[in-house]
Amino acid sequence: MPHAKTPLPLSGNGLMLWLAYNIVLMLGFPFIIGLLLTKKRCQRGLLARLGKVPAPLRCLTGSVVWVHAVSLGEVTAIVPLLKAMKTADPCQEIIVSTVTETGRELVLNQLQGVATHCYAPLDMWWAVTRYVRMLKPRLFLLVESEIWPNLLTCLKQHQVPVCLINGRISSRSFSRYRLVKRFMKPVWATMTLALMQSDHDAERITELGAHVNVVHVTGNMKCDQLLADSNAVDSMKALRTSLGISDGESVIVAGSTHPREEEHLLSAYQSLCDSRKHVVLVLAPRHIERASEIEGLIAQLGMSCVRRSQMAEKNPASTHQQSPRVILLDTRGELPYVYGLGFVGFVGGTLVPVGGHNVLEPAQWGRPVFFGPYVDHCRDLAHQLLQAGGAIQIKQPKDLATHFLRLLECPTEAEQMGRHALSVVQANRGVVKKNLELIGQLLNSSGPTAHDSVYPHLDSSMQSPDAMDNRFESSRTMFP
Repeated sequence: MPHAKTPLPLSGNGLMLWLAYNIVLMLGFPFIIGLLLTKKRCQRGLLARLGKVPAPLRCLTGSVVWVHAVSLGEVTAIVPLLKAMKTADPCQEIIVSTVTETGRELVLNQLQGVATHCYAPLDMWWAVTRYVRMLKPRLFLLVESEIWPNLLTCLKQHQVPVCLINGRISSRSFSRYRLVKRFMKPVWATMTLALMQSDHDAERITELGAHVNVVHVTGNMKCDQLLADSNAVDSMKALRTSLGISDGESVIVAGSTHPREEEHLLSAYQSLCDSRKHVVLVLAPRHIERASEIEGLIAQLGMSCVRRSQMAEKNPASTHQQSPRVILLDTRGELPYVYGLGFVGFVGGTLVPVGGHNVLEPAQWGRPVFFGPYVDHCRDLAHQLLQAGGAIQIKQPKDLATHFLRLLECPTEAEQMGRHALSVVQANRGVVKKNLELIGQLLNSSGPTAHDSVYPHLDSSMQSPDAMDNRFESSRTMFP
């Protein structure tokens, strides 16, 4: 249980800027409501977003850990951590709030019996205050990079420890935060613990205002996802059958793609099919609501398209068609396993200035990883993959067909690249354990809750977070 409410943890210029922020939110509130009402995917959970705490969350009996994970990628990252936390203390209540429907679906599918889902409240003072007072969380976990000033300020006021996990700050976000540094510095200072993906991320968050003694580099938790186990291999093989892909066909998997990327990939595939007929392209758009648009594009190029959602699941044989063809993966949750079908995996959001998605998904299957020049969201792991020889960075879209063809004609090279890619994943594992240890230390030192820590089995001789700043200090290069 958190301590009693304290005065607002702001003063002087910080208080004035916070008041200005809330005035702007109030003035924009009618527009925010209009936006939520016009977007179908935002209409679900509207009352919860406005501060009405769902009934199941009002009568929780165990200690509450509130986790905020915006969307699919953030939820994916925390699945191993939350399962480990629940195993350590089955009595605790884990609440995962998301903004998007894809995030909600993944919580329901992957964390059933582990966590309860709710929609995140808007960053309006009354909405976040109702949630904090009702849930009374003993710990708040913030995933990756979603920063809400009112929510974090309210948690600080109610003395709830805030831990940023799998933290990252992209170049674009860093530039924006620096523009409002005076306002955001007290917000960053609310962090009790900041567990960052890389040294670069740690440098940035410290520059923005987080206390150096709470910042630690632990790595990317996505490295601890174990998809390629025996059960997953069976699922992957079953997928090959249900997708209608024969043993004699080679597969290119292009995942999490964005507008304009599909055109480049389809063009490269079309060129490849001129010389290699037994190749199938599996195209998985980041937003599956774009499936009809992409299907139309495929038809315009004169290629055959099969939508996954329209395949005959009860009669897989009926899905078999002659190569070449494009399989449009317009379903959720299958992409991580479909990557295992490919001889190569292309990761989207990298040929266009989005910043990239999870480069580890094809790598953990031992597949060569392709990505474009825009990898700001996954820069550290993309660099490691390139250094290890497990990835190819496409400088120009026209080069896609050339590299696809080369690996098709040199399967030995593709296998070697895949092994190198997998070695990067293996070398970066163990992040969940590091994060659990630091979170456990935080809870052990949190006053009244120390006697019933979520992780009583952790070695008490380990240093506390406040005493571990030398580890980061030794490798930190501060911005001038």
